[in-house]
Amino acid sequence: MTEQGERAEQLPIDGFAHVELYVGNAKQASYVYENAYGFTPVAYAGPETGVRDRASYVMEQGDLRIILTAPMTTEGTIAEHVARHTDGVRDVAFVTNDVQGTFQEAVDRAQEHEEVFQGEELVDDGFVVRKPETIEDEHGTVDIATLATFGDTVHTLIDTSNYGGPFLPGYESIDTDRDVQGVGFQTLDHTVGNVGEGDMARWARFYESVFGFRRFLDFDEDDISTKYSALRSVVMANDDLSVKIPINEPAEGLKKSQIQEYLDFYPGPGVQHLAITTENILTTIEEMRTRGADFLDAPEAYYENLPDRIPIEGIDEALEDLEELGILVDEEEEGYLLQLFTNPIQDRPTLFFEIIQRKGAQGFGKGNFKALFKSFEQEQEKRGNL
Repeated sequence: MTEQGERAEQLPIDGFAHVELYVGNAKQASYVYENAYGFTPVAYAGPETGVRDRASYVMEQGDLRIILTAPMTTEGTIAEHVARHTDGVRDVAFVTNDVQGTFQEAVDRAQEHEEVFQGEELVDDGFVVRKPETIEDEHGTVDIATLATFGDTVHTLIDTSNYGGPFLPGYESIDTDRDVQGVGFQTLDHTVGNVGEGDMARWARFYESVFGFRRFLDFDEDDISTKYSALRSVVMANDDLSVKIPINEPAEGLKKSQIQEYLDFYPGPGVQHLAITTENILTTIEEMRTRGADFLDAPEAYYENLPDRIPIEGIDEALEDLEELGILVDEEEEGYLLQLFTNPIQDRPTLFFEIIQRKGAQGFGKGNFKALFKSFEQEQEKRGNL
């Protein structure tokens, strides 16, 4: 179990707003997200809209919004991020109805709890990536500010309640005659961050002391391990669970864990995966597989042993359908969940998606942890990284 920190009063953070990825080629990435994952391109910013340093495509499906941003030059934050990480998550944005107040309180708390950062340049200028400002166009106004977190990741605080445009000022609607068919994605359930060994506890304290998030769940080596590798994890969340951020660190094992593999190849701390909800995981995974999406394979005998772990009569879905599509199942007191993980969505073994359907359960598939680790290890061995 991780060391307990002091939790501050929760700041008025009401959910995920969007996730922005910095990518090498946003036009190509938007094509993949549209055709493989069913996102609709709805807005664009770039030189044609007066934005000189980047090209950004806003992709939507259900209530989920992902921005794909590429640099227009070889210099600047975006180009440096892509050069270091290739495609990766830069911004996990939060909705708030008080950007100025939330920003100022977060900065004040960061200064009071400087010991949490242990030398990281987060307080003062390093913590403040973008000071609060109001941006506007003919569609209205948007309040916005940005703060730093682990690695090169940031959290933008945003209030668009007074804005009626396609996304933000500087963006224009994308008009297309294409009939984009979604795959059933609904919302962003959680984002998972990977940090270095020994750093998980202090980043948990960061979310407790600065944002006022609570420790929703803790997992250690006894929960998440195989004979080769292990990890520790703590799930930070706001009170209504509209924001959930698990933070992982590698634990010592006989071989390299998938967390350490991520840290080596990203390189450094960052967002490992995005968990996306669906109302019907069977149809979602079937459609994604039809479009060429690549998923982790369940370990041998997973479905043969499943009835010994879970009362199958309490599961609505047929076991043979789950096995055919490779979907994993876990049960909790409140219900059960169904989940499946893609393989990395770029060449480096870093960012991937989790597809999840919650049928009462609010956890993270603890009963599948060992199976998942074995699945990751199967892929690591293929890459020569185990």
